[in-house]
Amino acid sequence: MNLARPLRTTAVPALLTVSALVALTACGTSEADSAAGGSEATVTVRIPDPGNSGALALGKKDGSLDKALSKAGAKVRWTGSAGPFAPAAQAMNADQLDIATGSITSGITSLAQRPGFKFFTAVDPDAAGEGILVRNGSDIGSVADLVGKKVAVNQGGTGEYLLLKALAKAGIPADKVTRVYLRPDQTAAVFNAGKVDAWAVWATYAVAEIGSGKAHFVADGAAIGSDNYSLNAVRTEFAEQHPKVVQALYQYLHEASAKEKRNPAAYLNVFTDVGPTAVTGKAKEVQTGFTAQGGTVDPIGPEDIARFEDVAAFYADQNVTEDRVDVAAHLLDVGKLT
Repeated sequence: MNLARPLRTTAVPALLTVSALVALTACGTSEADSAAGGSEATVTVRIPDPGNSGALALGKKDGSLDKALSKAGAKVRWTGSAGPFAPAAQAMNADQLDIATGSITSGITSLAQRPGFKFFTAVDPDAAGEGILVRNGSDIGSVADLVGKKVAVNQGGTGEYLLLKALAKAGIPADKVTRVYLRPDQTAAVFNAGKVDAWAVWATYAVAEIGSGKAHFVADGAAIGSDNYSLNAVRTEFAEQHPKVVQALYQYLHEASAKEKRNPAAYLNVFTDVGPTAVTGKAKEVQTGFTAQGGTVDPIGPEDIARFEDVAAFYADQNVTEDRVDVAAHLLDVGKLT
């Protein structure tokens, strides 16, 4: 199996192997595990429903994900829906979910709370699709213009990180800007009503706003210098008991994300091209553009870990977390899962 990551080093001594995890944590059981006694029963992998777009959505529709996992003796059970990482992390901790996707920023705040999961893949920060969003016609023309303004952010996650990072880079004290803590799925109405002046946000929510022709980034991820990786997490016990399943899932996601990057439109509106989950018109152009510029699902390399640690240090310095979170202690080397 080829786990090579182009332009990156993937030999990561700092990452925990499954054998090390087993030594650290006693194996348990769950409804997702195969039957006891080394039986050949099919392993069920619980993953949040992917919705209408993306590699997992297409894998659900055409059966390719189950086909790939069947080679490792596993199948998917879709449960709940994809959303913020914090509740997904809690679900993994409670043995209600096996796999989830989130950002390193929301991951760090979740890691600060006795986690029962490990990260096993990384997607490079989204230089184009995340940033500080303002309405067209706003008097905010730069990050410096945010002084005295109200900016919507999701607490402890990508939004708060992007805002704080942008302010730090511009040399602006964080207390010069008012952070308005809102759930991202509740923010669009507040933003469009003018109740906040800007919105620190990522592509999931930015696409619709930019696609409407009524908003734009005053600073995107590249301008901010964002280290906000997207990561896949696995429940610790699941990784201990079924490493080959995790490896098979990685391989599927790696290959599918490369295909999606080459042909983004094929991964949009997988189940329907109408209704609230459909991406249409200008928003579709915006989304395909972001995806084409984005990264792929890859193993976690040493250079990634260094940037994770920078985010953890930044969060501690900004008092988002009480202490600096040891991210490296919660990572898996997917190339060593056997």
